[in-house]
Amino acid sequence: MENLIQLVNKIQRACTALGDHGEESAMPTLWDALPSIAVVGGQSSGKSSVLESIVGKDFLPRGSGIVTRRPLVLQLHKIDEGREYAEFMHLPRKKFTDFAAVRQEIADETDRETGRNKGISSVPIHLSIYSPHVVNLTLVDLPGLTKVAVEGQPDSIVQDIENMVRSLIEKPNCIILAISPANQDLATSDAIKISREVDPKGERTFGVLTKIDLMDKGTDATEILEGKAYKLNFPWIGVVNRSQADINKQVDMIAARKRENEYFATTPEYRHLASRMGSVHLGKVLSKHLETVIKSRIPGLQSLINKTIIELETELNRIGKPIAADTGGKLYMIMEICRTFDQIFKDHLDGIRPGGEKIYQVFDNQFPASLKRLQFDKHLSMDNVRKLITEADGYQPHLIAPEQGYRRLIESCLVLVRGPAEAAVDAVHGILKDLIHKSMSETMELKQYPTLKVELGSAAVDSLERMREESKRATLLLVDMEYGYLTVEFFRKLPQDAEKDAEKGGNPSHSLFDRYNDAYLRRIATTVLSYVNMVCGTLRNTIPKSVVYCQVREAKRSLLDHFFTELGKREGKQLASLLNEDPAIMQRRTSLAKRLELYRSAQTEIEAVAWER
Repeated sequence: MENLIQLVNKIQRACTALGDHGEESAMPTLWDALPSIAVVGGQSSGKSSVLESIVGKDFLPRGSGIVTRRPLVLQLHKIDEGREYAEFMHLPRKKFTDFAAVRQEIADETDRETGRNKGISSVPIHLSIYSPHVVNLTLVDLPGLTKVAVEGQPDSIVQDIENMVRSLIEKPNCIILAISPANQDLATSDAIKISREVDPKGERTFGVLTKIDLMDKGTDATEILEGKAYKLNFPWIGVVNRSQADINKQVDMIAARKRENEYFATTPEYRHLASRMGSVHLGKVLSKHLETVIKSRIPGLQSLINKTIIELETELNRIGKPIAADTGGKLYMIMEICRTFDQIFKDHLDGIRPGGEKIYQVFDNQFPASLKRLQFDKHLSMDNVRKLITEADGYQPHLIAPEQGYRRLIESCLVLVRGPAEAAVDAVHGILKDLIHKSMSETMELKQYPTLKVELGSAAVDSLERMREESKRATLLLVDMEYGYLTVEFFRKLPQDAEKDAEKGGNPSHSLFDRYNDAYLRRIATTVLSYVNMVCGTLRNTIPKSVVYCQVREAKRSLLDHFFTELGKREGKQLASLLNEDPAIMQRRTSLAKRLELYRSAQTEIEAVAWER
């Protein structure tokens, strides 16, 4: 069982090293989940003397006013033999065998954090004492509760101390060691008052009565020690500490303990309680109770640790990996982030992620609709057909069929298709551009590096721009080819005008004006419209192919090729500039990594202890 307290001691030290000492944090604090014993008492209640009696050493600063101005996490480690020594966590690898030096270091370290203005701080001092004369135990000594601020202290210090004490002892895993002097009315005890507020049923409170030997003659503390005056779930324990005269004379702690035992054994009022009185008994009771509480908390600790490890790993994955130190590592990291972005972009086009289906909507709805809106029949009005046919004849009227007129009419219609064709290219370009921005926002690593995000986005959009220009040239070339070379078979199927005139007995000597009558022009317009509609049907299939080949396929194949080429030419400093990271994120990553290491270590050690059970 002793290894349970040692385990908690080890985890608490690690928590303190990480700055996790029970204050509010964005992440759960393991400290809050660990059972601890908080020593609470008013000024001059004998709190320091009780701690020194449990340890068996003079090691705490003394004086008037508020001496304890920072929490002191005191971990006692029982060793089988050897010389007693102490270690501070802020002074690793330094052993203190002179406990007067320990007292001075506590005072100095307090001043380093709070200054010499008698202010307080919630950042704890962590002290471990190794001795054959102690029990395995962890105690948190808190500043003494006070009612008046002394000179040099802020007026708020009374409330500040109470808030600090309350914030620790109100936690359900905290065991309260309430120190009250017997020579004062228990009703005025600061420790009992605040303990009652946070633990009204007394389920977590141990009552300790000090200064029993200093009570007025004719009075005794029997009713309190027997639990009649103020009942707690655990028996009250009385202690007799050294007097100030004893301290001044440097009375040996062993002698003081012996005299304490004799006092309870020989005083008639307390003789029947002697077996459960004294600082030695107090240390044993607290150690045993702490072991029991820790044992009962192991399943809850395991659950908290497992849950927190998942949260920490998730947060670290969201923040991303740390920046590589060498140039090759930086280049590799940038390339990996770019490839992640490129794959997300491809996933949108391939339907794995949404967005790519909008391109099909351009080909299936938008482009055909824009072709229909061209209204070729209005363009082939009688007046326009007559005008173009006449102009195509020049000074010589056509003999059989107005071929040049046909060509000019067809060309004038098909030129109109260039507009919808260009619009289709631009529409697909706009969708691809939106998918780039969407893919960048979905690439979590890019959030970490805003400079890289800007440059990558700019390079991707530039690539799309080049692809759009190439697609526009190819797509418009398809349109130009259609009116640059007409499909002859279409016209060979049509009866020649001359043959029709002959069949109808027409006279080839009709005047030029007669040859341009409405029926004749309507037949030409109908023929041209049929041909143009046939060509539009072809372009409706070929233009999407051109757009996909030049834009969509090319974007999937080589969106970042130019960026990668330029990236390879950059030097280390230029690559580093792309990976400029917010210092707050760097600090957050470091903090999370250390915390994750703590929780994984705690997980392993607690599981080992759980198996032993």
